[in-house]
Amino acid sequence: MTLYLEDLSVGQLFRSEPRVLTPEEIIRFARDNDPQYFHLDAEAAKASLFGGLVASGWQTAALSMRLLVEGPAPFAGGLIGMGAELSWPQPVRPGDSIRIEGEVTEIKRSRSRPNRGIATIKLTTYNQRDEPVQKLVARALVFARGAGA
Repeated sequence: MTLYLEDLSVGQLFRSEPRVLTPEEIIRFARDNDPQYFHLDAEAAKASLFGGLVASGWQTAALSMRLLVEGPAPFAGGLIGMGAELSWPQPVRPGDSIRIEGEVTEIKRSRSRPNRGIATIKLTTYNQRDEPVQKLVARALVFARGAGA
């Protein structure tokens, strides 16, 4: 089901299925995008602040986005970011199972372009122990029905 502006309401909740992150995925992402030793080398990472291999925060963000758009929020025209506040309170480690929970906190239809609006979504990514590993408040462009998106 494709979601349009008219399908959203303040307080609406989104939840995804969990996804397990493997050591190989962490290392592959780090090699291509964030080549720091605590993302690349499990043995060297033992001497880091983290005490072991951890996923890049950017990998957590990318996987959270994937969980959102492939699961509960297939927005018409795509999920187009208009700004965000992001934090990573806990690292994601190999074998962690992450899932997202989100809530629409605000919806504003554009006055100048009524075929679209901005939805503010508070999104938290949790691990299998229900610890938040990412907190995101994002503003997303959302198209109205008939907008040609």
